[in-house]
Amino acid sequence: MDDYERWLGPVDIVPVPIPHDCTDGFLYAYWRRPAAYLDPRIRKGSSSFWAIDGAEEGLARLEADLESGAWEERYGHLLDRDAIDLGYRLVVSPG
Repeated sequence: MDDYERWLGPVDIVPVPIPHDCTDGFLYAYWRRPAAYLDPRIRKGSSSFWAIDGAEEGLARLEADLESGAWEERYGHLLDRDAIDLGYRLVVSPG
C-alpha cells in the first residue's frame, strides 16, 4: 500500500464483499456453491484454475467432501451468509 500512496497520494482501501449469488466467474465467485467448481465450464471461465498446481487433486477432495457431508460440516455456517469478505480490495484515490 505504501507504493500506491507514493504513486497516487493518500488512498483508501475498501473491502469488496462477494455476494453469495455472484455470477462473475472469478475464483471465489462460487464460495457458497462449491459444487460449481466441479463443472469444467465454470473452471474454464476462471483464469485462476489455469495457474493452480494440483487443482485436479483438490477438486477430487472437494467432490469427496461434498458427497460425504464433510464440506458442510466444516463450512456449513457460511451457507446463511449473503456475502463474505474473501480479501478482495479496491484501492481508491480521491484524486
